[in-house]
Amino acid sequence: MNKPLRRIAVFCGLLVLALLVRTNWLQYVQAEELNSKDKNSRTTIERYASERGNIIVDGKPITGSVDTKDTLYKFKRTYVDGPMWAPVTGYASQAYDATQIEKIEDGILTGNDNRLFFDRTLAMFTGDKKKGGDVITTLNGAAQRAAYEGLGKKKGAVAAIDPATGRILALASTPSYDPSAFAGYHNKDATAWTALEKDPDKPKLNRALREIYPPGSTFKVVTAAAALEHGKITDVEAATDTPEPYILPTTSTPMVNHASGCKNASLKKALEVSCNSVFAKLGDEVGRDDMLETAKKFGFTEEQFVPVRAVASVYDSKMDRPGNALSSIGQFNTATTPLQMAMVTAAIANDGKLMKPYMIDQLRAPNLDVLQKTEPEEMSRPLSQKNAQLLQQMMESVVENGTGSSAAIDGFKVGGKTGTAQHGERNSKNPYAWFISYARTDAGSPVAVAVIVEDSDARRDDITGGGLAGPIAHDVMKAVLESKK
Repeated sequence: MNKPLRRIAVFCGLLVLALLVRTNWLQYVQAEELNSKDKNSRTTIERYASERGNIIVDGKPITGSVDTKDTLYKFKRTYVDGPMWAPVTGYASQAYDATQIEKIEDGILTGNDNRLFFDRTLAMFTGDKKKGGDVITTLNGAAQRAAYEGLGKKKGAVAAIDPATGRILALASTPSYDPSAFAGYHNKDATAWTALEKDPDKPKLNRALREIYPPGSTFKVVTAAAALEHGKITDVEAATDTPEPYILPTTSTPMVNHASGCKNASLKKALEVSCNSVFAKLGDEVGRDDMLETAKKFGFTEEQFVPVRAVASVYDSKMDRPGNALSSIGQFNTATTPLQMAMVTAAIANDGKLMKPYMIDQLRAPNLDVLQKTEPEEMSRPLSQKNAQLLQQMMESVVENGTGSSAAIDGFKVGGKTGTAQHGERNSKNPYAWFISYARTDAGSPVAVAVIVEDSDARRDDITGGGLAGPIAHDVMKAVLESKK
């Protein structure tokens, strides 16, 4: 072969080699990145080329798929009671991608997960249509409806947990939205999406998981736990040597009480009537670092994945003494999600053992084989069994004799704590109304609840945790208890 031909042959060989390298690079190295690009419509078209599997509550689907007869996207997602379940399901939209369970378990729901490879292969030989698998949730339909309807037109959220397992039983957020309204890609879907994006009330915000609020007096149960665990209180019936007024440490500022009888009140009495002075003084005695340690054991400062991400709740690690005293009554920099306060309540109800919260029980193949099952997992021990039971006695006294009477349920022991959290510049805005509670049977506690009412039509003076949030907690707990019969 002469020299020019040899050069041409080498050059052509290099071109072929470069083509092979580039092809393999695209197929094996960049494939996932290219598939996930927003402008790659092939992935979205394939996602909606067949019916999605369903998200299941109480054995029934709360989602569906409808044949659109569209040339691009054959199937569109539908929802049963969409606004009620949106904080659980999220949405799956041909134009706006997906969120929450719809996004996290997209592989199972579309049938593209590697665990469904055999089902896809078998369908090729049998001629069956490709099907997605199902996501079986831990949610309790009656509890979710009680939470959603209890919130009604009020802005707020509810989280309910089974203390013994960590199963999430209810997760409601209002105002909400209907995921069906923008499940397609046409003009009407765009109009619905734009309206939601511009809505100042943020209906797409999952307030149960993604919003943090000052917890107000509900945080006093965390301060009580810290005081018991660090030996600052050994007798919950004993006087606490708390002056009236109590002056915040290193300041001349008195701590204001909204209850009477707080001077030297016992820990039990102070929780019953919600004495700010007693808990601010206790928080200072425990100290910032030990308060932070206890808060962390309850789940504060860490994101939670249930598997949907919940933002981290806050207990400031750098605040000064007066800031720590204020934080010990749930004000200053302390901020929490409703899920986090449900976790606090669940740990107390479960004799000090905090179970990791979760809302997916099983992933199921189209042939009903179980692909994955979530097993309950202990997360931490924020307090001893003895101290947890002391806190139970105190919280039950709040319902029986104190500010939490609206949560009482005939025939059951109910423990609770009210909270009215100030916020806004110089506390100028209407306060948040909180209520945390659990219900107890002879076999233990099957439900712990946290409710926040962020905004309502009530007058400022009428906004209380017991008055606004307590009845919602009552209805959610009652729904769970009745479902156990």
